Amino acid sequence: MSNNTAIRNNWTKQEVAEIYQSPLLDLVYQAATLHREFHKANEVQVCTLLSIKTGGCAEDCGYCSQSVKHQTEVKVHPLLDHGQVMEAATNAKHSGATRFCMGAAWREVRDNRDFDRVLEMVKDVSALGLEVCCTLGMLTAEQAGKLKAAGLYAYNHNLDTGEDFYKEVITTRTYQDRLNTLKAVREAGLTVCCGGIIGLGESSEDRIDLLTTLANFDPHPESVPINLLVKIKGTPLEYAPDVPGFEMLRMVATARILMPKSMVRLSAGRLEMSEEMQAFCFLAGANSIFGGDKLLTTPNPAVNQDQLLFKSLGLEARKPYTDESCQVRS
Repeated sequence: MSNNTAIRNNWTKQEVAEIYQSPLLDLVYQAATLHREFHKANEVQVCTLLSIKTGGCAEDCGYCSQSVKHQTEVKVHPLLDHGQVMEAATNAKHSGATRFCMGAAWREVRDNRDFDRVLEMVKDVSALGLEVCCTLGMLTAEQAGKLKAAGLYAYNHNLDTGEDFYKEVITTRTYQDRLNTLKAVREAGLTVCCGGIIGLGESSEDRIDLLTTLANFDPHPESVPINLLVKIKGTPLEYAPDVPGFEMLRMVATARILMPKSMVRLSAGRLEMSEEMQAFCFLAGANSIFGGDKLLTTPNPAVNQDQLLFKSLGLEARKPYTDESCQVRS
């Protein structure tokens, strides 16, 4: 293969299934080979995710600790002060992060004072030289345009799972609602961060369905986070069945093959993954992680733990970019 490898947006579920279900070592080899055509093999971007408004969300997402419909230990906190966010962003930059993500537990963005405050945060964090990402729930095209004008680089809005299984996890928002938000994000000129979660009780067919949907976006999401469910006491998925260990590896490798130019991000659930499994995922095309002790409300490996892992594997943290095309080899 060469750098002229065709980028496709017309995958069938059968084609994706054949890739996903291929012998695991063959799958990893194919993904690793393709990864090296489009990316620096030993370079990984470190991102930081901060909850700027915690809890009190009206949604009923079965995995989430921040829903008002679930009895969890998460305490509701209003929108953080501007200074707190800037301190966190500065610390993230000093620890090696090049992307700073801000998450608010809102069902949807509302045109109010809090949104105005978020726009100011976006503007000032962007001025630090970080890629700025937000995940704020559903938003309109006009709101997406305001975020873009403020300096937002990416917007995260995950599909979570395949369309057929989606209603088993969430009933307060439809799959089409999510697609509409992603359309607004793309039309505003923002880069798209969109992926999913494994371990929700879904079948391998549901995972294949999710990957097919993502791979048929045109263009592909610039960022594809793959999350492993973190089981949280008090949520409906507290006792969800464990996912076989290699399913995360299959997800990462298949995503890399289907979307060669995208950043594939190892997101939530890394504490449940051995260092050896994380290494396999990096080999298979994962080239981004979230650093820091916490992802919104769930635990995450400590920064020094990740630094030791990088050193052991010979990985380097990616330097700041403001254009995703910089990651693609010419």
